[in-house]
Amino acid sequence: MKIKESAENYLETIFILSKKMGSVRSIDVANEMNFTKASISVAMKRLREDEYISMNADGTIILTEKGKEIASMVYERHSVIAKILISLGVSEETAYEDSCKIEHDLSHESFQKIKEYYEKNM
Repeated sequence: MKIKESAENYLETIFILSKKMGSVRSIDVANEMNFTKASISVAMKRLREDEYISMNADGTIILTEKGKEIASMVYERHSVIAKILISLGVSEETAYEDSCKIEHDLSHESFQKIKEYYEKNM
């Protein structure tokens, strides 16, 4: 299942915010990502149409199973890659910024090997 990097970023942000806050609304995503409400509105509409999210009448965003699967995969990649970079001496801020770039382009095979290495050696 291949989706655009921007959609992965939105889904990951919703996933992280829901872990922190419980419920997430579009304004929370806009504030977290430093995007305008209009941009987020367009993105949320697209994510709803693609069945990655649903929205309650009060505007609460809920990840569908399909959305949750992608969000948790991206979040895991982000976390593992950042932890490895930090263990190599990269500053935490840079490690998380770089892992955000790497997480989208890394093949499944390469990530699995990195994850296996991480789990054995860290």
